[in-house]
Amino acid sequence: MYNEKDINEQIAWAKINADVLRSMENPRKSYWVAIVICILMIACAVFAEYIQYTVGMGPSNLNNPHMWDMYIATFVFWIGMSHSGTLLSAILHLIHADWRKPIYRFAEAMTTFSLMTAGIFPIIHLGRVWNMYWVLPYVSDRGLWPNFRSPLVWDAFAISTYLSASMLFLFIGMIPDLAICRDNARGWRKKLYTVLSLGWSGNDRQWRNFRKIYLLMACFLIPLAVSVHSIVSADFAMSIMPGWHVTTFPPYFVAGALYSGCAAIITLFVLLRYFFRFEEYMTLPIMEKTAKLTFAIAMVWTYLNLIEFSSVWYGHDIYNKELLIDKATGAYAWVFWTMLFCGSVVPFALAFQKLRRHMPTMFVVSLLLNVGMFFERWMIVAPTLSMSHSPHQWDVMWGSIVEWAIVFGSLGWFGLLFLIFVKVFPSVSMYEVKEMVFHRQRHLVNEDAATKFHRRSDDKTTTGEPGLEGA
Repeated sequence: MYNEKDINEQIAWAKINADVLRSMENPRKSYWVAIVICILMIACAVFAEYIQYTVGMGPSNLNNPHMWDMYIATFVFWIGMSHSGTLLSAILHLIHADWRKPIYRFAEAMTTFSLMTAGIFPIIHLGRVWNMYWVLPYVSDRGLWPNFRSPLVWDAFAISTYLSASMLFLFIGMIPDLAICRDNARGWRKKLYTVLSLGWSGNDRQWRNFRKIYLLMACFLIPLAVSVHSIVSADFAMSIMPGWHVTTFPPYFVAGALYSGCAAIITLFVLLRYFFRFEEYMTLPIMEKTAKLTFAIAMVWTYLNLIEFSSVWYGHDIYNKELLIDKATGAYAWVFWTMLFCGSVVPFALAFQKLRRHMPTMFVVSLLLNVGMFFERWMIVAPTLSMSHSPHQWDVMWGSIVEWAIVFGSLGWFGLLFLIFVKVFPSVSMYEVKEMVFHRQRHLVNEDAATKFHRRSDDKTTTGEPGLEGA
């Protein structure tokens, strides 16, 4: 038989189920406006890709020496965005940070969809998209294998492995919630959730196995996430081009990836909080902790930037030094200083509690942070190709309207995938939030019992009766 406390907990847990399930059925009208905007953005990219496919790479301004440009910079940007899900879901899970529980699900989804977006750009960059299978590890009819010493082939292996592991991690973490959806859904949703929940009934054996496999996947994903962006940095660091042959690129890329990912989490946090009325779950204290984490990573990224600048300035490589001066004073100077302002100065807004608790401000700040991180990727690629070792390569190059349209459409592609996900699947982990509520209630009960015990002991000591010490 339940006592009054048990009944109250059951009511609270039923409310959590009802709120999350209602968000999947009845979002605000602005949600549908966002869907339409994303579709229009994708339409712009499809039209631009049609032009590039029929005319060639000329409309994209890609030539020699500018064989890499906006597409590869955007590829690195989206790979970086994917790291936030691993940070929140895996690392914070291992250190038992309970505040991650209401927000880690959409962060994991962001990881998966960022990787799916990033994988498009190397294919678009080829121009001849039908030849994308050349990087796959199989023997052709001529008996040739891809060059496994090429960092581009490493990218194919790393991204495919990280994408499959991230999707599996996301799916495993959703199984208990999919069973809740199965028991409350009708029609096609019930059939879908019945298949995906894998017969989950919530018995003790299932929960034990679930905890073990989830912990194992978390431990596996942490080094995998670090290796993925380190391999992406090898695309540049393995060359001898000025500005790219830098030994600090792997930690610099990983820090930048975590930075842009956390900024994107803040953006999606604000949007989901508004679209689905999640004010009770995506609370201000959680926003504060996320902002503090983002600020700490921003300072690490700034420190690594200063290390790179100082090592070049005090080094003996004249080409690297001239490139650094050109970044700060040449044609790309406005991009360089905008990058530093958005990436190193704007984050100080996160140091003030009043700003951290103001959602519109946090939304604008998070967008500025990712603008700075996109410019950082552009500043890695374009200046080096514009001012390399040979004078015949010196040429300032900017992205064309076709490139910008495809980059613009990638934002719509990511947004559409994400919005469909949060409409079909629970974006807040119901069972994790229930655990957080349960632990909080138990902590409060223990604190209340301890307070009453000490109060009773003090009363006995005051009246001359033996308290704890006298006993």
